[in-house]
Amino acid sequence: MDSTPPSSSSSRFDLVSSALGRYLPHDRAAGPGPADSPADPAGHPPEHDRHAAGRPEQILGAVNLDRELRVTHRNLDAPVFAGLDAAIGRPFVDLLPQGDVPTVTRRLRQVLETGEAHVARVQRLRRTDGSELVVSMSILPAAAPREGLTVSVIAMARRLHLYAAETAIGTSLDIGETAQSLAESLLAWGDVAAIDLDFAVWTGERVTDRAQDRIRLRRAALVPDRAWPEGYVTLGEDLPSEASRLLARAIRRADAPRSIVLPDRAAIERVLGSPRLVRALVPGERSAGVACVPLVLEGDPPVVLGVAEVWRRADRPFADSELFDLQELVARTSHHVDLARQHQREHTQVLALQRRLLPRSGGGTVETASVYQPTTPDSAGVGGDWVNSFPLPDGRTALVVGDVVGHGLGAAATMGQLSMEARALLSAGLAPDEVLEHLDETVTLLDDTDSGLAAGYSALGSTCCIAVYDPVGHRLALSNAGHLPPILVSPDGRAGALPVHPHPGLGAEFALREPFGVHTFAAPPGSLLALYTDGLVEDPALPIEEGIGRLTEAVAAVHPWDALQQAARQVVSEVMPAHRRDDVTLLLARTIGHRKGDTATWRLPAREDAAARARALVSALLRQWDTRDATRDKVLLLVSELVTNAVRHAGGPITVRLIRAGHGLLCEVGDTGNGRPRLGRGRTLDDRGRGLHVVHRLTTRWGVRWTESGKVVWAEVAR
Repeated sequence: MDSTPPSSSSSRFDLVSSALGRYLPHDRAAGPGPADSPADPAGHPPEHDRHAAGRPEQILGAVNLDRELRVTHRNLDAPVFAGLDAAIGRPFVDLLPQGDVPTVTRRLRQVLETGEAHVARVQRLRRTDGSELVVSMSILPAAAPREGLTVSVIAMARRLHLYAAETAIGTSLDIGETAQSLAESLLAWGDVAAIDLDFAVWTGERVTDRAQDRIRLRRAALVPDRAWPEGYVTLGEDLPSEASRLLARAIRRADAPRSIVLPDRAAIERVLGSPRLVRALVPGERSAGVACVPLVLEGDPPVVLGVAEVWRRADRPFADSELFDLQELVARTSHHVDLARQHQREHTQVLALQRRLLPRSGGGTVETASVYQPTTPDSAGVGGDWVNSFPLPDGRTALVVGDVVGHGLGAAATMGQLSMEARALLSAGLAPDEVLEHLDETVTLLDDTDSGLAAGYSALGSTCCIAVYDPVGHRLALSNAGHLPPILVSPDGRAGALPVHPHPGLGAEFALREPFGVHTFAAPPGSLLALYTDGLVEDPALPIEEGIGRLTEAVAAVHPWDALQQAARQVVSEVMPAHRRDDVTLLLARTIGHRKGDTATWRLPAREDAAARARALVSALLRQWDTRDATRDKVLLLVSELVTNAVRHAGGPITVRLIRAGHGLLCEVGDTGNGRPRLGRGRTLDDRGRGLHVVHRLTTRWGVRWTESGKVVWAEVAR
C-alpha cells in the first residue's frame, strides 16, 4: 500500500467501513468478530458460513482521486483486490474495461461538479492478468481537507450483489434508466447484457398476454458501451419480427414463461436459422453462449414484459447456480419495470395534454412562441404549468399562463379544465377579471370533499395571468391571480416587469379574497411580452426578484429580427436554474397590430339620425378601400341595424369601428347599455328582435363583449 487515508473520523473510507462493517461477515484471518458464532448443536457451521461457503468474502476498498481523476491514495490491501494496478498518479479509468470508460468518466465528473454522490453502481474492474472483478462501486465527494473524489469498492458475495443490484435498479421511474441498471447488474454473469422490452412497455400501455405473432420487442438497454458489428440490434432499435417471435416462443414453453440457455454459437445458429438474425442478435463473431430470462409480471396468467439476455464466451458455460441467481435478480426487478411502465403511461398522458394546451397561433396580429420543459423524466408525472394563446372572435388575442398546484393526472385534469374554461369565457366576451372570478370559483368547487380532497388532490393556491391584446388600440388588458408579473419590452428597448396588484391566487379563503383588477398597458407594434411560470426564475440560492431581473435582461436582448421560437429557446437556456425543482414554461408574444389605414373609429350621439350618419361614414370608407358592391351593401345594412339597436335599447354615445383584417371586415358598435342581445325564435307577427336575425344572416359570426362603460356588439362579414 502506497498511502492510506488519515484516521480522522471525517474520512470517507472510515465512514463507509464503519457503516458496512455491521452487515458484512468478517475475515476469520483477522480474528473473531461479531459475525462469529459457535456451531449449533447439530454441528452445522454458522448461518452466514453456509451461504458463503466456496465464495469470496465481501471486502471493502477505497481509492482517492484528484480533480484530474488520477489516483492520489488507495486502500486495496485485501487479497480479493490482488492484480488491480491502482498505482499513485495513474488514471483511475485504466482500471476499467474499455467500453465502460465513457460512462464511468461521465459519472465521476458529475459528482465532482454537483457534489452529489453516486452509489451502488455494479462495475467490473480489470486485473493485470486480463481477468475482471465485479464490485459495487460508489463515488463520493472527498471529505475535507482533501479535494477530489473517494471511490469505494466492495468485492461482493453473490447474495449481496443481488441485494445491491435490486436496490440500484429500483431508484428510477424512467424505463430506459431502469432497463440500463438491470443490464449493468447482469454484467456480473457475462460479457454482454441486453434488455429487450415489449413495445407496449415503452408507450405505457397495458401489457396483455397477446398472441406470439404480435409480439414486438425493442432494445431498451445494452452494455457495455462499445462499437458493435454491422447489422446488430443496438439501443432503441426494434428486433426483427422473426426474432421477436422466436424469443417469445422460446420463453413461453409449456404455456409458462421460462428461461432458456443456448450454450454455443452452433446452437444459436441452429435455433435462429438465418444469417440475418444471427447478425442482429449475436454481439460478435466469437463463439458465444446466451441465457435468456423473461421479465415476468406475476398474475393469472403471468404476463411477459420482455427478455433479459446475458452473453458470454462458450468456454464459460452457465452453471445451474448462476442461472438461479440470474432468474432471481430478474424476478426481483420485473416489478420495477412495470412501475416504470405505469409511470410512463401517466407521463405520456399528462405530457400529451400539456402539449395540447400549448399555443398553436396567436392570430395575424400577434406572433407567439413557447417553450415547455418538464422537470426530469423521473418526476412523478408532468407538472401543472400551462400557457395558451388564441385569437378571439372579435379580432383581439388572448395570452394566458397558469400554474396548477402539484404533478400528475390530478394536476393535469385541473389544468385542462381551467385552460378550456378560460378560453371559452374569453371567447364569450368576458373581461379578464371576470374570467378569473369564474376560475376562482371553479378551483373552490373542485376542492370540495366530494371531488377534490377525496381524490387526494387539492388545487388551492393555483395561479393564473390573463392578458388580452387589442390590435387596434395597441393596448394590453391584464388581470393576475397570484402569478408572477409578465415582462414587457417596448420597441425602444425599455424593459421591466409590469406593475400589477398582487392577489392571493385561485381558491383562496373567503376572508382573503380580493376583487380581481384589470390593468391596462400600452403595447405598440414591435413590443415583446413574456409570460412564464416560477420554474424558470426560481432558484433556491437566489431571491426571486433576481431571477425575474435575469429574465428581463434576457428578453430585452431579443432582437426584433430574431426568429421568435429560437429566441424563446435561447432565453430559457440562459435563465433556467441549474438545479431546477419545477417545470419550465415560457410564452413570448410579439405584437404586430393592425395598420392605421386598416381601421377607422367614429363616435356618434345616440340620436334618431345616428344610423344615417353611420351609413354615410362607412360608405365613404368602403369606397376608399375599394370594397365590392355586394360586400358594401351587407356592411351598410349591418351597421344600420346595430346602430339602430344601440339607439333604441341603450344609451350614448355610440362608437362605430370598422377593421379590415385578412379576408373579412369586422364591424363593432359600442354603447353604454349592459343588456345582452339575444337571438330568439320570434313569432310570425312579433316585430321585436328581427334586427338580430338580419345580423345573423349577413355575417359569418357575431358576438358581444363587455367593457367598463357598457358593451360592444361585433360582427364579421366576408369580403
